[in-house]
Amino acid sequence: MQANLHRKDNIYPLEKPEREDAIIEEVRKIAQKYHIDEIIPVTTGDISVAKWVQLKCKYGCNKYGTNWCCPPETPTSDQAKALLSEYKKALLLCGRMENNQFYRDNQKKRRIQVNMWKGTVALERHLFLRGYYKAFGLVSESCALCRRCTYPDECVFPADRRPSVESWSIDIFQTLKNIGKPFKIARDVAEEYPYYSLILLE
Repeated sequence: MQANLHRKDNIYPLEKPEREDAIIEEVRKIAQKYHIDEIIPVTTGDISVAKWVQLKCKYGCNKYGTNWCCPPETPTSDQAKALLSEYKKALLLCGRMENNQFYRDNQKKRRIQVNMWKGTVALERHLFLRGYYKAFGLVSESCALCRRCTYPDECVFPADRRPSVESWSIDIFQTLKNIGKPFKIARDVAEEYPYYSLILLE
């Protein structure tokens, strides 16, 4: 006999009966295994979008035009502003990492990037299942799920494909200033450095 897939206990309500801070606490516990140390609720009004950010992508990053998750495949700054206007709340995910392979293109760096990437996607999925049906993650750094991106051919991992924070023209440093969170830019590749992702909520 076929199971009833539409039983009440299989339906995730769009209106969340749980308190929001309780759900965020659930997310904090999941985040720990991905080296995400802090989760800060913000408004989308706190998020700064600037046209100059994609200059850093186009002139200075070898992923530009070679990756499904980087410009020019990602929204322009005007499109990003329009999309952000459809949200009011977001979560800023903050972590710290040591990676002396930062400027290299090797397997060790890829493992670190993939762990960071999957953390954001895993938290986005959990939030979706808890009723935040608009949840959408913007990840830290460029996609490293494949050793070499198949772009412009079909993506191998379309379900996990997400744009990076910077590819959406988000000025993460101004965003941190807007919420009063101090930051420090690493001056040496051996230094521990902070990284940031965002999850748009609703």
